[in-house]
Amino acid sequence: MGVFHCPFGCPYYEDEGCIDCGLCNATTEEEMVEASKKVRAYLKANAIQGRPIQKIAVCGKGGTGKSTIVTLMAKALAGLNYSVLALDTDESNPGLYRSLGFEKTPKPLTALMNRFSYREQPEEDTYWIMHPEITTADIPPQFIPSQNGIKFMMVGKIEDPFQGCACSISDVTRSFVLRLQLMENEILLIDTEAGIESFGRGVERSVDLVLSVVEPSFEAMALAEKIVFMAEGMGINRAGAILNKVPSQDIKEKMVRELQKRNVQTLGTVYFDQEVQEAGFEGRPPVNSKAGKEVEGITQLLINIVQQTTGNK
Repeated sequence: MGVFHCPFGCPYYEDEGCIDCGLCNATTEEEMVEASKKVRAYLKANAIQGRPIQKIAVCGKGGTGKSTIVTLMAKALAGLNYSVLALDTDESNPGLYRSLGFEKTPKPLTALMNRFSYREQPEEDTYWIMHPEITTADIPPQFIPSQNGIKFMMVGKIEDPFQGCACSISDVTRSFVLRLQLMENEILLIDTEAGIESFGRGVERSVDLVLSVVEPSFEAMALAEKIVFMAEGMGINRAGAILNKVPSQDIKEKMVRELQKRNVQTLGTVYFDQEVQEAGFEGRPPVNSKAGKEVEGITQLLINIVQQTTGNK
C-alpha cells in the first residue's frame, strides 16, 4: 500500500481514535475498498450538524481559478467585517500572496518540520505549533502577516529537485487545520492543491464547507462530482460548486444542468472577466472587477447560511 495516512490521524492500529476499520491492515484491493466504506459510513454518521461555516476548502481541477476565488472571497468577507485567514496549501503555485496584495511570502509552516529532532529545546518561535489547540493570536507574525482585514499563511512549496513528495506538506496542513480554533468573527479560506489528492490524505477532514471551482470543461465538472462524493464521505454535509470563467448565460445553464445530473449543487456563477485575466498575468490583485462583485453575492449567500445556523449577526 505504500505510505499509509490514517484518516483519523492515528499513528498505529488501536491507538486512541481508531475505529477498527481495517484500512491500515488491508492487504488486497477488496479489503481496502471494504475498509474505505466503513470509514465513509462512520464519518457520515458522525457528521456535526448545524455548526457555523468557518473553515472553507476551495478545491478543483488545476487552472479553474481556485486562487482567484479565494482572493475575491477573502476581500468580500473582509468587507463584511470578518477577520479572514487565507491559507495557501498548494505546494507548487506561488502567486496567491501577490493576488491578495502582500509584498512577500510569510515564513512557511514547513520551516518547522525538521527542527525538533536534533535540539533539546525548540526555538522560541516554534512552541505554538505543538499546542493541541491553536488560535491565530498564538501564531508569530512572521508566519501570519496581516493587512486590510486579511491574514495570510502558507504551508510551503516544493523548491528544489529531489526534495521529495508532498505527503509531508499535506500532513502539516491536516494537523494545522484540525487544531486551529477560530473566534466567532474569523473565517479560514484554504486554497488547496489541484485535484483530489488532498482528500486522500484527509486535509479537508475538519472543514465546514467544500467549494469546488468549476470552469466550462468536462474534466472540471467530472472532478466536481468526485469532490462532492469525497466530501460527503468525510462527513462534510456542505459541498457545492462555484462556476468560474463562464463565457455566456447559455453555457452557464448547460453547466448547471450537467452538475445537477452529477448531484452537485451550484452555489453561484462568476463570468469571464478580462480584468481578472490581466491581473493574473501581471501578478497583482484584481481591481474593480465584475467577478469581484459576483463573488460578493456568493459570499453573502454563504454568510446567510451562517446566520441561519447560528442566529448571529
